[in-house]
Amino acid sequence: MRIEADTEVCIGAGQCVMTAPELFDQSDDDGVVIVLEPEPGPEFATQAREAVGLCPSGALRLRE
Repeated sequence: MRIEADTEVCIGAGQCVMTAPELFDQSDDDGVVIVLEPEPGPEFATQAREAVGLCPSGALRLRE
């Protein structure tokens, strides 16, 4: 599993950080997503899928 983020599309809503703080953070400068764990282990699969699904701008993708 690999998490990909398009920082040009991200609007800084923070849904990913609230859903999976182990996997995501936000830039202090502009609030854009930072992927902390681009290849999370299977124990984070549910949180990763939920965060990607909740992203309002569609900036996150999950490659299985």
